[in-house]
Amino acid sequence: MKISAGILLFKREESQLFIFLVHPGGPFWKNKDLGAWSIPKGEIAPDEEPLKRALTEFEEETGQTIDGNFIELSPIRQKGGKTVYAWAVEGEADPSVMHSNHLEIDWPPRSGKKMKIPEVDQWKWWSSEQAKQQINTAQAGLITELEEILSTKNGII
Repeated sequence: MKISAGILLFKREESQLFIFLVHPGGPFWKNKDLGAWSIPKGEIAPDEEPLKRALTEFEEETGQTIDGNFIELSPIRQKGGKTVYAWAVEGEADPSVMHSNHLEIDWPPRSGKKMKIPEVDQWKWWSSEQAKQQINTAQAGLITELEEILSTKNGII
């Protein structure tokens, strides 16, 4: 079973909640938009601390580091069976200066030909409602949980 860890970065502007999402790079994701976006995340090794992995993935996929008061969210299970652990944190990030690490894939699949691609090719802030449309369907639950936590904690989002 695959397990990933990620960061749900958010900010509040004029009482509106915004969510930071990334779009996977490479030819498979090139023309996919709705449901293709994600929180920055990656697979956890068996002996690895999940929050540390989440922070490493954020840096690898954005070129930025993040810190703050991390809010642990309930794990979700994606359609393919992967479990995702996530932490929300309020902060700021400028997509115009972001860059991703690169990886090598077989393309076309099982062809033996190698292609170097960015792990992430787009970074964007979305309103929470837009983000729920753009994000991987299972990950939308992370945004909903964050909204509930913020409304309980602060009385407002």
